[in-house]
Amino acid sequence: MIQLTNISKSFSSQELFSNLNFKLNPGNHIGLVGRNGSGKSTLFKLILGEESADGGDVSIPKGYKIGSLKQHLTFSEKTLREEAALALSEEMQYDLYRVEKILFGLGFTQEDLEKDPLSFSGGYQIRINLAKLLVTEPNLLLLDEPTNYLDIVSLRWLKKFLRNFEGELILITHNRDFMDSVVTHTMGIVRKNLHIIEGDTHKFYEQLNANDELHEKQKIAQDKKVKELEDFIARNKARASTAALAQSKVKQLEKMDRLDDLGFDSSLKFDFNFKDTPAKVLLDVKDLSFGYTPQNILFKNISFALEKGECIGIIGKNGKGKSTLLNTIAGELKQLSGEVHLHSSSSFAHFGQTNINHLNLESTVLDEVYSANPKLGAGAIRSICGSMMFSKDNAEKKISLLSGGEKSRVMLGKILAREVNVLFLDEPTNHLDMDSIEALTVAINNFKGSVIIVTHSEEMLRRVCDRLIIFAKEGAEYFDGGYDLFLEKIGWEEEEPEVKVKAARKLNKHEIKKLRAALVQERSKQTAHLKKEVENLEKFILESEEMLEIYHEELIVASNNSDSSKVMELSQLVSKTENEVEKKFERLEVVQTQLDALLETYEQKLAELEG
Repeated sequence: MIQLTNISKSFSSQELFSNLNFKLNPGNHIGLVGRNGSGKSTLFKLILGEESADGGDVSIPKGYKIGSLKQHLTFSEKTLREEAALALSEEMQYDLYRVEKILFGLGFTQEDLEKDPLSFSGGYQIRINLAKLLVTEPNLLLLDEPTNYLDIVSLRWLKKFLRNFEGELILITHNRDFMDSVVTHTMGIVRKNLHIIEGDTHKFYEQLNANDELHEKQKIAQDKKVKELEDFIARNKARASTAALAQSKVKQLEKMDRLDDLGFDSSLKFDFNFKDTPAKVLLDVKDLSFGYTPQNILFKNISFALEKGECIGIIGKNGKGKSTLLNTIAGELKQLSGEVHLHSSSSFAHFGQTNINHLNLESTVLDEVYSANPKLGAGAIRSICGSMMFSKDNAEKKISLLSGGEKSRVMLGKILAREVNVLFLDEPTNHLDMDSIEALTVAINNFKGSVIIVTHSEEMLRRVCDRLIIFAKEGAEYFDGGYDLFLEKIGWEEEEPEVKVKAARKLNKHEIKKLRAALVQERSKQTAHLKKEVENLEKFILESEEMLEIYHEELIVASNNSDSSKVMELSQLVSKTENEVEKKFERLEVVQTQLDALLETYEQKLAELEG
C-alpha cells in the first residue's frame, strides 16, 4: 500500500507539512478535510509525483495504478462515445455498455453520445474526464472536488458508484453529506500534520475538539509547573548553598517537552442583518413563465407565496432553468408572463453566479462592502470584512487581485452589510470550505426573514428548506414539503429504483422507558471503575500539588538557614513527588479517554433509542 514517511513541504515562507506520516490500507475510502490552503491538493500532487517533498519518502507498490481527475481538457475523438472509450483497457475495449452506463450516470443522454466532446460546456467537459477516469478501474482513485459541476441527480449516482468501488479512494470535497456517505475514514490536515480516524467528518471533528480540550488542560498544568520551577530558580540561583539545586531545576526545565499553544484557523462568520417587517407574506409569485424565445420555455405558470421565516429550495439538473427562475424573481430577467409582488416593506439581497461581475475591479474590499450600506460606520465595515476573512491589510486589497472564491466572499460580505428580510441565494456554498458551509447553514436557519436558495447540497436542502420548486423533464413544479418528503413521495425519475426494506416495528413508550433504564444501568456498571479511578487520580494529584507547595516553602526556610541536609532531604521529596504526579497525569489521560469514549457510545445508543 501507499506510505508517506516524514513528509515535509513548504512554499516560499509557508510550511504546509512537517514530518507528516500516512499509510493507506486496503479498501480504505478516505475523506480528506482541511481549510482552504492547508495543502490537500498538494498532498495529492505528492502522491502522483507531480510535486516533490522537501523531506521524507513517498512509497508506492510496483504495478499499483492510481487514477486522478484531470482539470485540463484535451479531447481527440469526434464523438463523446469514442472519447470516453479511449479509457478502456485493451482487454475491455469492446465493453461500450460500461462506458455508456457511466456517461448516463453523469447526466449525459443517448443523443449526447454522438456529439463532439468540444461542443459541451466546460462543466460537462469536466464530467467527460470524470467518466474516463471511472472507466479505467484504478487501484486508487484520487478525487479532488469531483462534485463541482455535477447536478443533484449526478451527485446521487456518483455517491452510489463510489460506495461500491472496491479499490481505495481518497476524496476532497466541501460537500459534507457526499463525503460522509462514501468514506470509511476521515483524515484531516490540522496544524501541518495528518490526523485520521475511522468514521465520518462529524466523528472526526468531535475527536479533534476532544483532543484540543485535553491538550489545553495538559498545557495549563504544565505552565503551572514551569512557573513553579522558574520561581524556584529565580529565588535560589544566587545563593551558594542552593545554586546547585537551582541548576538541577534549570536542567529539568530544559529537558521538559513544552506543549505549544494551539493555533486556530480563521473561518467565515455569518450573521445576516434582518430588517424588521410587519408583513406575513414577503413575496407573492403568480403564474410566472420564462423563455428566451416563445418556442423555448424553461418554466411556466409557477405560483407560490413566501412567508416570513420560510425557505424555498430550487432543485433539479443543470441547464434546466434554476438560476434563471431565481434571476427572474429578483428582477434581473424579464418574464414572458406572470407577476412577482414584493411587499412594500420587503428588502432583498441577491447572491448569484453572475453577480461577481458587478463588482468594481478598481475598488477595495472595504469600498465594496461600504457601497452596500453607506450608513454603517468604519468599525462595522471592518468587522464584516473580518468575518469574511479579509482582516487588516487584506481588506485594502483591490477586487482585481482577488480569486473567484475571494470575490464570492466579498459578495457575501455585501449581503451581510445590507438590512434585508428576503435572501436570494444561488449556489452560495461554491468556494466555501466545510466549516464555512456549516456556518452559512446555521445562519440561514437563524435568519428571521425568508430565503429562496438554489443548491445541489442534499444536506443543506434537508436542514433549511420547508418547500421546493423542482425542475424535472417537463419544466418546473411547486412541491409543498421538504426534501426527504420529496424523495419519499416522488423521487428523481432518472434514478434506478431501490429495493425498500420493511421498517422495524416502532417501540411503544413503555418499552422505550424499560430499555432506557437498562441502558443507563449498564452504562453505570461499565463506567463505575473508570470514574472511580479518575476520581482517585485527581484526588492524588491535587493532594500532591498541595504537598509540593509545602515542600517548596520548607525548602526556602532550610535554604535560608543553610541547613544543607534538610535541603537535600526536601529536594529528594520534591523530585519523587513530581515524578509520581507526572505518572498519575499520564494515567489520567488514558483513563479519561477510555471513559469519554464509553460514555459517548452509550449516549449514541440512548439517542438512537429516543429517535
